[in-house]
Amino acid sequence: MVYDAIVFDNDGVLVGRTSYDVLHGAAWDAFDALSVADPDPEHVESMVIGVTPKQVESVCATYDLTPGEFWAIRDRTAFEAQRREVRAGRKDLYEDVEALRDIAAPLGIVSSNQQETVDFLLDHFGVADLFGTAYGREPTVESLTHKKPNSHYLERALADLDAETALFVGDNETDVEAAHNAGVDSAFIRRPHREDHDLSVSPTYDVRDLHDVVALCR
Repeated sequence: MVYDAIVFDNDGVLVGRTSYDVLHGAAWDAFDALSVADPDPEHVESMVIGVTPKQVESVCATYDLTPGEFWAIRDRTAFEAQRREVRAGRKDLYEDVEALRDIAAPLGIVSSNQQETVDFLLDHFGVADLFGTAYGREPTVESLTHKKPNSHYLERALADLDAETALFVGDNETDVEAAHNAGVDSAFIRRPHREDHDLSVSPTYDVRDLHDVVALCR
């Protein structure tokens, strides 16, 4: 299939995922940074993954925090934790990313991770030249409403790449749903952490790795 552009999720597709424990620790760091001495562990856990604006507002009301300030710090501590993981060699680039150089169509990235994290990863691993555009979230509460399966950032990437037909490659069901919402094809990549995952959605393609994605584009 000839596509105008190929867009990729980042974590779990181009780079390894960050462990839950690391992100959980980063959430604790955010409360510490704002001098919340003894937050409810359930409140901390609710600020790790899958966070909604309503959850942020509720938790902040409990500790008399400003949601915008808290979330900016929470995103910053998450970025710093992931940067440490990368520099320690515990979060690495997948070896098959170099195969993407064989794709003639322009490439992009759409991640629900922080923009700062996406930019750092591209620079650290020296692959920024591969991608014509790369979107992560801004460090705002509002950005949480734009996470996948919302197609907000995917549509922005497609506009940047001037693409009408595109393929979005991801390792989560929300990636498949975001592609559907944007009206483009999807490929679910079965990295080791997704080998036996049962999907409740139907991607256009089910692939093993990025070599399979390259083959789809020939």
